[in-house]
Amino acid sequence: MPDLEHTRNFCIIAHVDHGKTTLSDRILELTRTVELREMKDQLLDSMDLERERGITIKSHPVSMVYQSQSGQDYTFNLIDTPGHVDFSYEVSRSLAACEGAMLLIDAAQGIEAQTVANAHLALEQGLEIIPVINKVDLPSADVPAIQAQLEDVLAIPADEAILTSGKTGIGIEDLMVAAVERIPKPRWAEVDGLRVLIFDCVYDAFKGVICYVRVFSGRVKASDAIVTMSDGRKSQVKEVGKFSPAMTKQDILKAGDVGYIVTNIRDVAEIKLGDTITHSNTPAKEMLPGYKAVSPMVFSGIYPIDTNDYNKLKASMGKLRLNDAAFVYQSENSVALGFGFRCGFLGLLHMEIIQERIRREYDLDVISTYPSVVYHVTQTEGTIIEVHNPVHLPEPAEIDFIEEPMIKASVHIPSDAIGDVLALMSEKRGLCEHTETIDDSRVMLVCRLPLNEILVDFNDRLKSITHGYGSMDYEMDGYERAKLCRLDILVNQEQVDAFSSIVHVDKAEGRGRSLCKRLKEILPRQMFKIAVQAAIGGKVVARETISAYRKDVTAKCYGGDISRKRKLLEKQKEGKKRMKNIGSVSIPQDAFIKILKTSDGA
Repeated sequence: MPDLEHTRNFCIIAHVDHGKTTLSDRILELTRTVELREMKDQLLDSMDLERERGITIKSHPVSMVYQSQSGQDYTFNLIDTPGHVDFSYEVSRSLAACEGAMLLIDAAQGIEAQTVANAHLALEQGLEIIPVINKVDLPSADVPAIQAQLEDVLAIPADEAILTSGKTGIGIEDLMVAAVERIPKPRWAEVDGLRVLIFDCVYDAFKGVICYVRVFSGRVKASDAIVTMSDGRKSQVKEVGKFSPAMTKQDILKAGDVGYIVTNIRDVAEIKLGDTITHSNTPAKEMLPGYKAVSPMVFSGIYPIDTNDYNKLKASMGKLRLNDAAFVYQSENSVALGFGFRCGFLGLLHMEIIQERIRREYDLDVISTYPSVVYHVTQTEGTIIEVHNPVHLPEPAEIDFIEEPMIKASVHIPSDAIGDVLALMSEKRGLCEHTETIDDSRVMLVCRLPLNEILVDFNDRLKSITHGYGSMDYEMDGYERAKLCRLDILVNQEQVDAFSSIVHVDKAEGRGRSLCKRLKEILPRQMFKIAVQAAIGGKVVARETISAYRKDVTAKCYGGDISRKRKLLEKQKEGKKRMKNIGSVSIPQDAFIKILKTSDGA
């Protein structure tokens, strides 16, 4: 069994779609961890959704043995991490489980927003960074320019970079040699007591919760009594093992190992990512650093299109929650959409993936309401409440002020798009704090803007302005006071709660007008006129009128006195007036779907 001197723990970090998973495929082939007949592309991506979109959603660890040119065997523990900003906490936990990180940069696209963010995360954790310039086989690869970016943006010497191609296998052997020479042996192994970091967990129907762990010090085996240090929850170890790449049972996990622990816990919500496990009878003195509770940032209502599917949706939400502790939900009832759930997500990609998994894995048609964020509302008597749903916002007279969550975004764009991107930022109530030049063709803008403004169409518009070359990474940056109000939509004087949203006062009128216009096109006509209004509190800011169907009551009058026709029209008018008072407008389901599926309601 290789000792600590011959163990290397590292992960692969990069921007989305720079080739992390493909590179890990080549490493698995080189170390013969997977037989060639069993090999398939994106081997570490287990979900169909991950393969289709070419993104990694969950971290995937794998243990392998590499034989160096001198004949010495080394144990490599590799963790393939997600690249998207929504999963940055998962990336930081994976980094905490390693001593080194391979920072992948696409030779054609260069350094992008999340490349910088992930490099800073790795440096904060004190990791040894090995820069890897991937996809060097592409005709559009520009290696000298990328090496210059490495020195200018990340202050990493260009001669340290290793040139590879995950597709053709160029430079993989050099990468393995660099891992042996540059990545230090496992740290903190000499600390007394058992300290195990949980960097991910999944739910298995037979085994319960399986924790993906890195053992820093001590040993852990089946039947050990353990405790989680953040909340003192006790449990017993049922099984330990490693990934090669499938789960392989082991007798013991010791310092420096990356593997899995099966406990008698049945609910993923009871396990917290970044927590430390120790023996309950001889606990360690202090937790491993970096643990924080991860909380959802974006909220949206999810409703079944067919109301009979409510119980099926409830069951599928419960199953998704078992595998994803960051996803939260609670039941809610909407007058317009019936019974559904208010769900919390880490970000927009997370929301999209959950909805896609509900549709695909559980064969359910669902509709989601306009996404919103968590607002802090200070009421006039001094109490502070959190508002996730626009319907729960108090009346304007009861509100002292509202605070909205802000983000700090670093946006990497081509130099020629800077004017258009700054215009987009100001439209979204953002402020550009400073700009940095990456090279002669790319710049980085550091901006501060409200989280609410990037929810729907921001990323799409950034991509279209920059012709696909723009990228963005963001982190939360506290709360700030803002002039916000609830915009209600009234149909025939009745409020429709599914269309309510919290918007900035300056934008409320424009959004109200566009929503009313859309509803006028979508809602079916009735036998009487329908007023579609947008209101802030008691003040109506926009209105459209859906004209009534009108029977031609004068058809039987031919010739004769005009007063006969007038009499009939007056009689019809009275009838319609009476009908308007007692008639109710039922909004069809497809009207909600059409409105909620159009970005920004416009």
